[in-house]
Amino acid sequence: MLRTLLISLLFFLFISDEADAQQPYPKRPITTTVVWSAGGGTDAVNRVIMAEMSKELGVRINVTNKAGGVSGSIGMSSTLRKRPDGYNLVGLASSNVSAAVNGGWKEKFDVWYPFIVGSSPDVLSVKADSPYHSLAELVAAAKKSPGSLRVGAGGLGSNHHLHLLELSKIADIDLSFIPYSGSAPSQTAAITGEVDLVITSMAEQAQLIRGNKLRPLAMLHPEAFEMLDGMKVPSAFIDFPGLSKNLPISQAIGFAVNNKASPVVKRQLADAFNKAMDSSEVKDWARLNYYQLAGMYGEPAQQEFSRLESLFAWSLEALNANKVSPESLNIPRPN
Repeated sequence: MLRTLLISLLFFLFISDEADAQQPYPKRPITTTVVWSAGGGTDAVNRVIMAEMSKELGVRINVTNKAGGVSGSIGMSSTLRKRPDGYNLVGLASSNVSAAVNGGWKEKFDVWYPFIVGSSPDVLSVKADSPYHSLAELVAAAKKSPGSLRVGAGGLGSNHHLHLLELSKIADIDLSFIPYSGSAPSQTAAITGEVDLVITSMAEQAQLIRGNKLRPLAMLHPEAFEMLDGMKVPSAFIDFPGLSKNLPISQAIGFAVNNKASPVVKRQLADAFNKAMDSSEVKDWARLNYYQLAGMYGEPAQQEFSRLESLFAWSLEALNANKVSPESLNIPRPN
C-alpha cells in the first residue's frame, strides 16, 4: 500500500513539473527595479504601467527602488547580474544612458531590450516664495554673484543636468550644480531652500506647481507650456535663442529587460505592454500628468536609446563634463 502511494506521489510530481515546464512565461511574480528614487517620474511611470501589465500577464509585478551610483548604475548593474529570464526588469529613463561616460559602469545601453512609455518636457522652477519671478531675473542674479545660486536635479549626466549645462553656457552664468538620487529629492530640496532652483520634468513638478510649492520660470523647450488650469509657462528659448542649437534633449521613460532574454519573454512583455498602453487607465493618467505617450519597444526603442546615448555622451564631452571618452566606449558621434 505504501509503495503504491509513493509511486502515485512521484507520478503526480512528475506530471506537475512537466506541466509547469510547459506553462508559458510568466509563471511567478516579476520584479521591476527602478533605478531612481521613489516619487520621481521614472518611478511613477513604472508603477502605472506595471499595474496594467500585471493584469495582462496574470502575475504580480513588484516595483522596488534601488537608487544610487552614477546615472542609475547601481540599479542597472544589480538587474543585469540576474538571470535573463524576464523575472527581473529595470525601470529607467534616457538619463541612464550617460552611466558609462560618467564612470558608473562599462556597459553600452544595448545590453537592454527597452520599452518606452513616454516623456515630459523639462521646466526650471524655484520655490513659491522665491524672489525670482522670471528667468531674466534669475540670470541677472547669477551674473551679479557667480556660483552663488544652487541648482538641484537628478543625477550627473541626466537630461536635466545637460539642460542646466547648456543654459549656463548660453546665458554665460555660473551655477552650482547639486546632484540628487532622483527628481523627487531635488524638488524637495528646492521647496525647503536647500537649493535655489530645480530642473525636472513638467510631469514631475505639476502637482507641486498646482499646490503652490514651486513657481515655474521657464520651459527648457522651444515652446511655451499651458497647464490644465490655464497657467502658461514661457519658453527659455525666447530670451536665449541660442539654446535651440543643442536643446531640447529628449526624455524617454520606461523599462527594459535584459537583451539576452528569450524571444518568448520579449513577445509576452510586448503583448502586455501594448495592451497596457492602449488602456484608458494609462491614457487618462498620462493626460492628467502631462506625459506624451510613445508606446515604443524592441528594435525601434533600442535605436532611440542608441541615438540618445550618442547625443548625451558627446554633449557631455563637448561640455567637458564626462569622465570617460565616448570614443573609448565605441559610442558613435550623433548624426
